[in-house]
Amino acid sequence: MILFCDTSALVKLYIAEEGSEALKLRVQEAEAVAVSRIAWAEAYAALSRRAREVPADAVIIDQAKAALAADWPHFVVLEIDQPLVERAGEYADTFALRGYDSVQLAAAFEAGRISQMPIFFACFDSRLNKAAKLLGMSCL
Repeated sequence: MILFCDTSALVKLYIAEEGSEALKLRVQEAEAVAVSRIAWAEAYAALSRRAREVPADAVIIDQAKAALAADWPHFVVLEIDQPLVERAGEYADTFALRGYDSVQLAAAFEAGRISQMPIFFACFDSRLNKAAKLLGMSCL
């Protein structure tokens, strides 16, 4: 099984939040962990926002960023190309998704297409999870 983490899940690997422990168990079970290329920028933005909003967490956020950087080479990173964004546009229309959410979903779908393996979609957005299930993926 390939575990695809959207940004909401990826951040939970580095910051203890509700759902973090269950997600970490899935990481241990997975043959590979996949992410989209945009997850890097989205994760950094989310972590930086938290550091601004909760200054007391600055050290934890710096540690989370360092851990993400150390782990990044071990992830299967899905590139964003024209066919993928075209599929994302279709998903945005079909499932009423926001732009980057549809890109995440299209990247997860692409991971399954390339690998011919089941995709476990890790995400903490109900609309995005519903769309992933309709595309045949398992979700948290």
